[in-house]
Parts: sequence; C-alpha cells; structure tokens
Amino acid sequence: MTAPRQDPLRDPRFFADPYPTYDRLREGCPVQRIPTGSGGHHAYLITGHPEAREAFTDPRLSKDTARFFADRPSNRDLHPAISRNMLASDPPAHTRQRRVATPLFTTGRVRELRPYITRVVDDLMTAWRSGTEVDLVAELAVPLPVTVVCELLGVPESDRATLAGWSHDLFDATDTGLVDAASHRIGDYLTHLVDTARATPGDGPLHSLLRDCDEGGLDRDETVSLAALLLVAGHETTTHFIGNAVLALLRHPEAFDRLRRDPDLIPGALDELLRFDSPVSVATFRHSTEDLRVGGVDIPAGFPVLIAPGAANRDPAAFPDPHRLDLDRDAGGHLSFGHGIHRCPGAPSARAEAEIALRALVTRFPNTRLAIPAESLTWRRTRLTRGLTSLPLTLTGFL
Repeated sequence: MTAPRQDPLRDPRFFADPYPTYDRLREGCPVQRIPTGSGGHHAYLITGHPEAREAFTDPRLSKDTARFFADRPSNRDLHPAISRNMLASDPPAHTRQRRVATPLFTTGRVRELRPYITRVVDDLMTAWRSGTEVDLVAELAVPLPVTVVCELLGVPESDRATLAGWSHDLFDATDTGLVDAASHRIGDYLTHLVDTARATPGDGPLHSLLRDCDEGGLDRDETVSLAALLLVAGHETTTHFIGNAVLALLRHPEAFDRLRRDPDLIPGALDELLRFDSPVSVATFRHSTEDLRVGGVDIPAGFPVLIAPGAANRDPAAFPDPHRLDLDRDAGGHLSFGHGIHRCPGAPSARAEAEIALRALVTRFPNTRLAIPAESLTWRRTRLTRGLTSLPLTLTGFL
C-alpha cells in the first residue's frame, strides 16, 4: 500500500467530484494512510463498504474528540456545545444523550410531523411559477429543514435565517476562524434560548424537549449540546440530501420521468438517491484507542480514522455498476446515515422532508430543468458534507 503524498481530500477537484478520487484510493486499498493538512500529520481513510461497516461498529474507534486532543496542542476555539456533542462522545455519555434524541424522530413522531412539513413546503413554493427561475437550495432545500428543526427547538421565526447562516459557516473548510466564530454564535444563542425557556414555564416544543432532557439525566451543557446537534446536523445534511437528489434526477431524465409519472415511487427511490450522492461524504471524527486491524490493514493506536460513506456507497463490491443511478436497485445497505450506535437518529425526519419536497416538485413542475449547465454548478468546499452552493432551476409545468 503506497500512501498518497498529499491530502487527496483537499484537492479542489475533489470538492467538485469526489468519486474518481474515492475510486482510485479504494482500488489501491480500501483502508489507506493519508496525509492530513500540511503539518505532517496522518489519518487512516476507509473507502470500502464492508470495511466502513466494520469500522462504524468497532468500539476501539472512539468519537471522544476531547480525549484525543487532551494532550495535543491546538489553536482551535470551538464552543463546547459544538465540540462535545453526542457525535463527539462515547458511551455512557453518548448513550444518555441519544436516549433523549431518538424518541424525537420515531416513525410515529415523524408521521405526526408530516402535515406540518407539507405546509412548510407549500408555503415555500407558493410564489413559484412556471416559466420562472428559482434557486432550489436557497428557496427550498435550506429553509425547509431549518424551519422544521427550529420549530422543534422553539426558535423564533425572526432568528431562523441567522442561525442557518451560522450553520453554513460552521462547515466552511477554508476558514477555521470563521468556523470557530460560528460555533460560539450558535452555542451562545442556544444557551440563552435554553436558559430563557427554563426560566419561563410553558408547553411549547422546546419545553417538552427540556423535560425529556431532565428525565434523561442531561445537565445544562449536555442539553445545549444536544440542541446544537439537532440544529446543525438536523438541517445541514437534509439540505444536501434534497439538493443532491434533485440534481441526480435532473441529470438522469429517465429517472425523473418515472417519478413524475408515478410519485408514489418516491419513498422507494430515496435509498438509491442517498447512495448515489451521499450528503455525508466523510463521517465525523474518530480515533483509534488501541491497535486494530480493519480490512487487512493495521491501524496503530492514537490515529484519526476517517470513514467515507460517499466512497463506500460507490463500492462495486456492495453495489454493482455503482456510478449508475438505478431506482430499481436495493440500496438499503447504503451508509449515508452511518451505521451502528452513531447512526443518525434524525434519518426518518430527513427522509420525510425529502420525500415531500420531491413529490411537490415533480407534481407541480414536472418538466423542470437545470437553468445552467451542470458543469457550472459549484459545491461546498468541505470534505465532511457534499452539497451544492446553489441549484438554479427553470420551473416548467405540464407542456
């Protein structure tokens, strides 16, 4: 196994299209040591599907970032609510927070949410007219999940766009100062929101969440960190899920036409859309707490380990002809929501929001097309998530 000489996940070409890079790395070895940044540090990148599933469930791969960086110098200044949330912890702390988060997104709870999600989509698309141009990202894919999660957290409507902007900054891979500043703005805002709700009795969604946190044994900091995770992870990946799915369908007109002719096929198509262009390209940070072996490769203790669902979902060993969008494929084994104890608890909500949004688009504007060439689209410059900065569409109804 020959390790790359430069970080392959920082190449500008990677952000535009990561899949050739993932293919090249996986063909060399599905578990590779790669350089990270410019400081001479290394990490292990996992691009194979069976290796990724194995790594997701290996308890020797810790998500406790505070433990990893405890004796390492760092110039980062993330707010504790961002740096020590459920995604950055191991059991039992992780178990305690997940026990509170999971019931928020059960199938039954999401079923109750569907009428509200539908109303939000209707409101967002009220002004859309056939023959006009819209930016699907700015006008639907961002505000839909932001509105849903902010409703859950009791965030006033006047603050929602600001919070969405801070969340966007949090994923800026090119400016760590901007990321740190955004983390403090989000953390401080949610701390104030939680403290105010505790001091003001009520029966709103946030008060219900706070009661769940109290019953689950979460302290003030854990409650704020859970709220931050729900806000950031609860909308950022759903935004990219919707944008990536619409782009994939428009670039595969035969698939778009099938859903247009039979929108009831949309729920069954979601797994393949998630597999084809995962909103999570590289999963959040893990590190090895002891020597282990994954995919026949030895990983020493003390190294960061990066699991790439975007690569695993295009592994031909798991999905034949993986670069083809096939709505008849059984793609239920995709890893876009993760796997194991850290699998995204909000997956049912994300699926419902994407399904309702796609159904509205294909039924109201069934002949919609890209307003610019696909090659001119720009992507977020972060290896963690994969999503468009904008998606200009020309809306067209029935011809």
